[in-house]
Amino acid sequence: MPEQREWNCDDPQRRMEWAAATTETLRVLEGKWKIIVLCQLFAAKGPLRFSDLERMVDGISQKMLIQQLKQLEKDAIVTRTVFAQVPPRVEYELSAIGYALGPSMQALIEWAEARRELAGQIG
Repeated sequence: MPEQREWNCDDPQRRMEWAAATTETLRVLEGKWKIIVLCQLFAAKGPLRFSDLERMVDGISQKMLIQQLKQLEKDAIVTRTVFAQVPPRVEYELSAIGYALGPSMQALIEWAEARRELAGQIG
């Protein structure tokens, strides 16, 4: 279970560490396509071939998908498996740390839905 935060923390250094951790996380996930790719991998509940991901992420170019997957792999969010066959088969799957994003992604979805509902009440 993740550590429960006491947001009314009197330690300014600790609050700065939280801000830095949040900034780092947002940097890893920033961009138009990474969250969409991650949602597809979460829904798959297992490895996906590159060609399947390419079909599932509507509007992404092959070059952009490769770039996003490389960045997610570099940040240890996804794993890439290459099978030595002809033609070569490449699969992508969430890593253990990638799967650990699940509760955070769920919380962000719930926050976005609540925000939309509130905006509808205001506007």
